[in-house]
Amino acid sequence: MPRNPFVRVFAIAVLVLAVAAGLLLYTPWGRQLWQSQTQVALIGGPFHLIDQNGQPRSDTDFHGQYLLVFFGYTNCPDVCPTTLNTVTNAMEKLGSDAAKVTPLFITVDPDRDTPAVMKAYAANFTPRLVALSGSPDAIAAAAKLYRIYYKKVGDGADYAMDHTALVYLMGPDGNYLAHFSPDATADDIAKDLRERIQG
Repeated sequence: MPRNPFVRVFAIAVLVLAVAAGLLLYTPWGRQLWQSQTQVALIGGPFHLIDQNGQPRSDTDFHGQYLLVFFGYTNCPDVCPTTLNTVTNAMEKLGSDAAKVTPLFITVDPDRDTPAVMKAYAANFTPRLVALSGSPDAIAAAAKLYRIYYKKVGDGADYAMDHTALVYLMGPDGNYLAHFSPDATADDIAKDLRERIQG
């Protein structure tokens, strides 16, 4: 170690900074902290589910598209059909720009929402809607990536599902851009998307 105290302090400071940089860049918790500090929302990520036609689908299938991602279930009495109707109306308002947007409806009730059930349900909304189901574990993994809360409420065949009711807007690169609350209108969603699509 150098005998000059100023050089010694400088050397120690450089060593501390190097260790800190290593922790931030090369450890999982450090990368998470770095992402949080740089304002990158930790929402979204790779998923592997089944669409309403029984075809395996993953997040990479939709790269290059804007996504409107909504988690719900087909037996939902009000929020889910209302939200999907709003998304359907927004897609209609977008006109030709709708070709650059794919709405995803991901069930939180995989025990009842089979691909066949999802297909019948999705037919009530925009034809661009992709309805996704899968195993309970696959649904849980996707919900975790999107920070979605859901829980079974009640017993018997008529149970309900409590769940987060946000619509996430994801960019063509798969990154989170914004979200819409249940009180967002079709005009709100279409306006936001049109501005992003048309620049």
